Amino acid sequence: MFEVREKPNLVERALLIGFYFERREANAARDLLAELRELVETLNIGIVGAELIFVRDSNKAYHCGTGKKDEIINLAAELRCDCLIFDNGLSPMQQRFWEEAANIAVIDREEVILDIFAMRAHTREARLQVELARMEYAMPRMARMWGHLDRQGGGSGGGKGGGAAARGEGEKQIEVDRRLARDRIERAKAEIEIVRKQRSTQRKERERNPVPHAAIVGYTNAGKSTLLNTLCGSDVLAKDMLFATLDPTTRRLQLPDGQPILLTDTVGFVRNLPHRLIEAFKSTLEEAVLADFLIHVLDASSPCVHVLAETTRKVLTELGAGDKPTLTVLNKIDLVEDPGIVAELQATFEPSVALSLKTGEGMADLIHAMNDMLIDRVGRIDLRIPQSRADLVHLLHREGKILSEKYEGNDILISAVIPHPVRHRYETFAA
Repeated sequence: MFEVREKPNLVERALLIGFYFERREANAARDLLAELRELVETLNIGIVGAELIFVRDSNKAYHCGTGKKDEIINLAAELRCDCLIFDNGLSPMQQRFWEEAANIAVIDREEVILDIFAMRAHTREARLQVELARMEYAMPRMARMWGHLDRQGGGSGGGKGGGAAARGEGEKQIEVDRRLARDRIERAKAEIEIVRKQRSTQRKERERNPVPHAAIVGYTNAGKSTLLNTLCGSDVLAKDMLFATLDPTTRRLQLPDGQPILLTDTVGFVRNLPHRLIEAFKSTLEEAVLADFLIHVLDASSPCVHVLAETTRKVLTELGAGDKPTLTVLNKIDLVEDPGIVAELQATFEPSVALSLKTGEGMADLIHAMNDMLIDRVGRIDLRIPQSRADLVHLLHREGKILSEKYEGNDILISAVIPHPVRHRYETFAA
């Protein structure tokens, strides 16, 4: 059966190549190439060099002219590279031409990201989504993968296997594998749909108890999982690595006014995120679409913080969550030497909170800011509830915050802060 090639296990010395086609794009291209280095290092592939190349006249076969193509190949040979990794996307034709010319493995940014996602996927949902994205990426590239197996089958028998007996007369191995790949794609889509329905059922269960919900979003490695762990005392994987979190994790937190809130950690964004991954991970990122508000975590110490913020906004807009109320968290202020930079960022991203998850500075401000985001969802109320309605008291303990409670005859006198969606259940018991 067809399998996507595990290139990271086959290469040890990679040369990174980034093309840009307008002079004004030089800085952005340099940042992207630096990010590609981080991505490749995440795969534990050794990097022996990185070349940023301006291309005046683009070539359909190689992105660059044949002269520059030869220079790159010669440099790769001098550095004894066994892989060329391009920051630019490569069509199946371009990938084939480069591999034939260089006689070494050639991959692009999208394949690097797909391989990282494959490493990080742990739950059934994430593995299904990764498989779907990788198979869709690989389908048009199967010709070069199976060029050495361009043979015809014997043509006897039937069945569903991939052997010669399953192939009709004249059917080539690549045709069999394409058929098997299409079957796997359809199977993965069907299974993802089942998981999506299960998640929808879980959300409906949550909606029966109207607890507000916030999704933590942001660029990869900005500190989203660390924020969730710090706020909720949870143990979500939080490491200094790209795409440490692929599977959404939801935790419950009680705010100072007693109102509970659900916080969901989501997969991090990255510039030039492959569109097929946005599609494949839509069920994971749906948490951002359905949340009451977003907590957008930014690395305040990054020199391209505005670009990273725009990247996240673009993806959220594509997902239909671009107009969600958003609280911006400016993390890593302990790494910012100039206080003026933090002040400027706070003025740009409003409302916002500046903090350091490493030192704890600003965490109290964040809690109060989250409270403010939900200010119109709660209110204080004084109640006289019969002792026979213990169910209402239990709901108050679960969904709100009881400020005072005492007994008077057969009644319970309660002063509480409760969410507006459940307030109607207590109107007749208002003191």
